[in-house]
Amino acid sequence: MPEDIAGSEQMLANWNKNIQERAARYQEMATRVQGMTLSERSADGSVELTVGSNGILQNLVIHESAAGKRMAEISGEIMKLLQRAQSRIPALLQEAMAETIGTQDETANVLFNEAKKNFPAPPAEEPSRTPYDRNEINFRVEDDAVPPSRPTPPPPPRRRPPSDDDDDFGGQSVLS
Repeated sequence: MPEDIAGSEQMLANWNKNIQERAARYQEMATRVQGMTLSERSADGSVELTVGSNGILQNLVIHESAAGKRMAEISGEIMKLLQRAQSRIPALLQEAMAETIGTQDETANVLFNEAKKNFPAPPAEEPSRTPYDRNEINFRVEDDAVPPSRPTPPPPPRRRPPSDDDDDFGGQSVLS
C-alpha cells in the first residue's frame, strides 16, 4: 500500500508540474502576442496605420500627400487598411502559439479559430473600374462640381378661360 501512495504522490507531483509548465507557456504566449503590432500603408503612402494584436487601432497617420483626395476616398482607404491589418492577426497568433504552446493544444485551436472568425480575410480588391467598363453612365452630380444656377420657378398654373356654355347659370341654382 505504501507503494500506491508513493505512486499517487508522484503522479500528483507530475500533474502539478505539467500544469505549471503549461501555465508558463500560456503566459509567455500572451506576453508575446500582447506586445505585437501590425502596420499597413496605402499604395501611395498617404495613409499609414498600426493595430495591436487585439485588433484595436493604435496609430493613424494621414500624410500631407492625401490633401488632394476626397474625404470619402481617405476614409475608405483607412477602413481597407484596418481590415487588412486585422486579417493578419490570426497568423500572428498562430505563429506565437507554435513557438510557445504548440499547435496541437485544444485551447490554442479554439483561440486561433476565434481569431479567424473575428478577423476574417478582407474581401478581394476589385481593380478600379470606370463606369464605361461596366457599360454604365453616372449622371449624379459630384461634390466638387459647380452647383447649377438658380433653378427656374415652375410656370404659374393655367386657368381655364371663361366659357359661354349653355349650362353655366352664373353660380345660381337651376331650381330657383
